[in-house]
Amino acid sequence: MTDQKATNITWHEGHVDRKDRNALLKQQGLTMWFTGLSASGKSTIAFTLEHALVEHGHLSYVLDGDNIRHGLNKNLGFSPEDRNENIRRIGEVAKLFADAGAITLTSFISPYRADRDQARKIHADAGLRFVEVFVKASVELCEERDPKGLYKKARAGEIPEFTGISAPYEEPLKAEFVIDSGKLSPQEAAAELIAYLEKEGFIKPS
Repeated sequence: MTDQKATNITWHEGHVDRKDRNALLKQQGLTMWFTGLSASGKSTIAFTLEHALVEHGHLSYVLDGDNIRHGLNKNLGFSPEDRNENIRRIGEVAKLFADAGAITLTSFISPYRADRDQARKIHADAGLRFVEVFVKASVELCEERDPKGLYKKARAGEIPEFTGISAPYEEPLKAEFVIDSGKLSPQEAAAELIAYLEKEGFIKPS
């Protein structure tokens, strides 16, 4: 965990608690953490799910890996140390979104189990649910898709430390949800995830 450097700070409790926000939104906030290789389908499924939830009257928001690196994490690269800090920051941001009552969907390769476990602990310590969603796809399938041409560049040595090629990906061992994106369409995957949210009581059945 990152050390606390700031001193002389005090946590301030507000006058509105989590139950109030959940009651206002008629849902329970949580984080669904999508992890998998580049081009596995993480972002496509997350944005499809977000759209479906909003259409049914539920507040949802996607924190996407590339989008976050345009702003909050623009000062981070792809070394193991920077990846660790990238995921730590997003774990904290996702916690805040979930505490606000949003169904928060994060889409990050997040290749290391220890980093994902840290994000889970951040939520657990705050009393919030964290649902790991492993979007499973072989390197071969991801290379076949390769919408950004990244695998081709990685194979040519133009991108160092590229997950699945020159850097490792540690598959989840106990993910709450596993999606085989080679077999399910984004719409089918989103439907299964909505059914899960309904079953677990985060949203009411539509």
